[in-house]
Amino acid sequence: MSDAPVLLDVSPAGVAVITLNRPDKHNAFNAEVIERLSDIFETLRANTDEARVVFLRGNGPSFSAGADLDWMKAAAHYTETDNVEDAMGLATMLKRLYDLPQMTVALVHGAAMGGGAGLLAACDVGVVMKDTKISFSEVRLGLTPATISPYVVRAIGPKWSRALFTSGERFDGAFAEQIGLAQYAVETMEEMTQMEEHLAKLAFGAAPGAVADAKALVDDVAGREIDHGLLTHTARAIAHRRSSEEGREGLAAFLERRKPKWAE
Repeated sequence: MSDAPVLLDVSPAGVAVITLNRPDKHNAFNAEVIERLSDIFETLRANTDEARVVFLRGNGPSFSAGADLDWMKAAAHYTETDNVEDAMGLATMLKRLYDLPQMTVALVHGAAMGGGAGLLAACDVGVVMKDTKISFSEVRLGLTPATISPYVVRAIGPKWSRALFTSGERFDGAFAEQIGLAQYAVETMEEMTQMEEHLAKLAFGAAPGAVADAKALVDDVAGREIDHGLLTHTARAIAHRRSSEEGREGLAAFLERRKPKWAE
């Protein structure tokens, strides 16, 4: 396997697999890893025809142990301005992941600490091994999980976020499923592979443009009052989809009892 810290493989069918590849460091983040991930996400965003679904995984014993110790030591000597610039790199990378138009899936095993758990939260779907160790342990270092917080709070809500952010408590993958940080908890790597195949099949059965619009729709309606303005917004959203090329093709395929073009 390549010694690059992050690997990208896109199959001819359109399955993109991103692999964190610092197994000896438990795939901990440093500036190089963050920059590489950010570049990959931007590349995938611009190539939706070539990549229909995106899987994110870790090589070795852990998904990601969070921040690299050497990186943290260097940051301790930064000025506040330098720290802001450094943190913006991580914040930008996570936002690029969250904004990808494809279905994104985190396949998590071993450990997902700090920023590693942030990657899980920023993906659309999380599949975790039940014995995975997860923690937002920043307060134990005198820090806060600031850059990952928008995605974690969206995933598990403010109550659990407060509890886990303030305690730094370590929990497992089964508990992550219970609170909504992950959607699926599995016991074996075989089950993980089966779930990966299942989700890929679902992704290829969905229209790419509709997937992107559905993701945007969630952000548009989350937390909003159900009033006339929201009703109008959602009516316009479905009207746009019905009149789109994908919408017309999907309806025609349904009526003609055939697969739509994107699922062939």
